Amino acid sequence: MDFKSAKIIGPGEFESHQHWYPKALNATIHPMVNFFLNLNKDRIVNRYCHLHPKVKAERLHEILAYQSKYFLWAGADLLNVTSAGGRRQMVIIENNSCPSGQKSMPLVDDNQEQGSYRWLIERTFKEYLKEKRPKIKGALAVVYDKNPMEVSGYAAVIADVFQEPVYYVSFYQDDQDPAVRFVDQVMEVRDENGKWQPIRAAFRYLTQRPWNRLPLHTKTRILNPTVACLAGGRNKLVAAKAYDMFNSELRGSGLSINLPETIWDVRKGEIPLWIRKMGGQAVIKVPYSNAGQGVFTIVSEQELEDFMEMDFQYDRFILQSLIGNYQWSSKGTKGRLYHVGTIPNSKGKTYVADLRMMISSTAHGLRPLCVYARRAAEPLEDTLTDSSDSWEMLGTNLSIKMDDGRWDSDTTRLLLMDRRDFNKLGIGMDDLIEAYIQTVLSTVAIDQMAQTLFNKQGKFRMRLFKSLNDDEAFIREILQ
Repeated sequence: MDFKSAKIIGPGEFESHQHWYPKALNATIHPMVNFFLNLNKDRIVNRYCHLHPKVKAERLHEILAYQSKYFLWAGADLLNVTSAGGRRQMVIIENNSCPSGQKSMPLVDDNQEQGSYRWLIERTFKEYLKEKRPKIKGALAVVYDKNPMEVSGYAAVIADVFQEPVYYVSFYQDDQDPAVRFVDQVMEVRDENGKWQPIRAAFRYLTQRPWNRLPLHTKTRILNPTVACLAGGRNKLVAAKAYDMFNSELRGSGLSINLPETIWDVRKGEIPLWIRKMGGQAVIKVPYSNAGQGVFTIVSEQELEDFMEMDFQYDRFILQSLIGNYQWSSKGTKGRLYHVGTIPNSKGKTYVADLRMMISSTAHGLRPLCVYARRAAEPLEDTLTDSSDSWEMLGTNLSIKMDDGRWDSDTTRLLLMDRRDFNKLGIGMDDLIEAYIQTVLSTVAIDQMAQTLFNKQGKFRMRLFKSLNDDEAFIREILQ
């Protein structure tokens, strides 16, 4: 009888060429990025406070030393923007639970062939299991629904670090007979003999609505747990509220999370009114999508009409001010922000690019793991025409959803942190520090929101969550 089963990966099976993009495998890391990744906390704080004298150093120290309870592994997407007055800043677009990035990161040390894959497993996953020992006996597992190149790398590193076999298993949301199940809050995976094996701890890379497969309460230790996604790691609506709450808490410290102007809990019929208020340009987001799906840039009546004709399974949307070129960005309460973009190429063309900063919670606080960038498909134009496709100029995500539901990547737009690509971005050390601090701030905000969603007895506060995320279609998907 045919059935899906987990693959076993044992110690000593890590092969570099299987876990990096070819263009990243032999790339040499840019000295500035290497220097940044080796900066200690004191030097980062001293430098940042020197440039931002109103920032309270002791508060920044405290935040960088923060140890997450739920949101232990994060990757923020940031835009390098400026204002008409020339004030540059890194703006958070979103922060992702269980992010990708390792396969795009050149080695920091050529003698450490597992790179920052190993950093994450040793600094975070291993320490997580030490601090919160699994309640049950069983094996280790890696579960995924995307990105097997990277996820299999984690499985091989976990096998090496723990010196034991690891179950490596797919868990897609449309699986009719998945090789993963939960029995009495314990994850079990089906082995090649058809037997179900209990799992004491799992490293997961489920990015597509993970809450419909991973229960909120499990005896199996899972990194990241589902609540990290619901609190903002895969839920843009609650993330926006978490950022707003944390910014209120930061008031007086000189610190804040830099964000586009955001309106949440918007019903579809209200969207044209809000876009008109924003000057005709905006970004519409389905709060629970990722990998570039469910994001719509609107710069014309035609693009708005095309959006309004679509059907969606959810009832709420997020609107954000659109950051484009100076001539056609949304006008918000802070004025217009527009993309700094890449250094012009030989044809004089500038492209929108974002920066992904991946961090994880360690015994020494939230530390950077890897960095990469992505550029848009088409150059940023000064003026819009009737034929302008705003997404081609502004969308940077590399993920491509295939007809069969699987995923591929457009690596031609990938910009590495190597000696060649990094120079195209037009950013420096202070921009990297700013991106790191913004990533940490947004991660802390989401982790604090996750903690708020549990009561003192460790039960999920569904009534509170519904007050934050009043979308019945979404609530029905959540496994208790």
